[in-house]
Amino acid sequence: MIKIIETIGRGLIRFIEEFGQVMFLLMSAATWMVRPPARLRAIFKQMEFVGVNSLAVVILTGAFTGAVLALQAYHGFRLFGAESLVGSTVALAMTRELGPVLTSLMVTGRAGSAMAAELGTMRVTEQIDALYTMATNPIKYLVVPRIVAGVLMLPVLTIIADFVGILGGYIVGVGLLEINSGIYVAKMIEIVELEDIFNGLVKSACFGLILSLVGCYKGFYTTGGAQGVGQATTRAVVIASVSILISDYFLTAAMF
Repeated sequence: MIKIIETIGRGLIRFIEEFGQVMFLLMSAATWMVRPPARLRAIFKQMEFVGVNSLAVVILTGAFTGAVLALQAYHGFRLFGAESLVGSTVALAMTRELGPVLTSLMVTGRAGSAMAAELGTMRVTEQIDALYTMATNPIKYLVVPRIVAGVLMLPVLTIIADFVGILGGYIVGVGLLEINSGIYVAKMIEIVELEDIFNGLVKSACFGLILSLVGCYKGFYTTGGAQGVGQATTRAVVIASVSILISDYFLTAAMF
């Protein structure tokens, strides 16, 4: 019994320590973010990496998610003669939940892991220590551009995912399942509000902060050589993904 309590206690202490380090990194990044120079070139480079290079996976994910939603919703609503609600169901699900969440998870797997691996490699090869010797703050140079890119580009990617998801649902609902296109679109416009879209974008910005912050944290404090880089990358993806899903519940409870 004592060993179980000790194990739980050590895990709790380790969690509190890591959470404190993450918050310290976030505060340091926020402090350096407002200090000149702006390093716009580095920010735009990370925006391209996080946003533009993630377009293909986001479009594919969004389109087929919307298509599957329409297919499943149709079979459910047909039992009650409510096929006209398929479009609004797809649009609400994409804008409120699936668009922000799936986009963030895809970007976490593609870009968040790369952040952890890149910074981890720089840490174990002492490139980050070299920045200190050159009077360059590594948080300003390495962490801030990635966090800014994550916060700015996730809402943009979410808008694209929402659009292609709704389009995929329309193609399946109207083209394959032969739902009346006028009713399909009219119900969607009637039920979906701008607030739903806005809240989804706010959630995606929060998810962008989470995935970039966790990726940078795990990479920035990597130890153990090449093996440590691999472990840091894996943990960054797992922790960021779980944190996104947990925070999604609390954000949804607060917004809706």
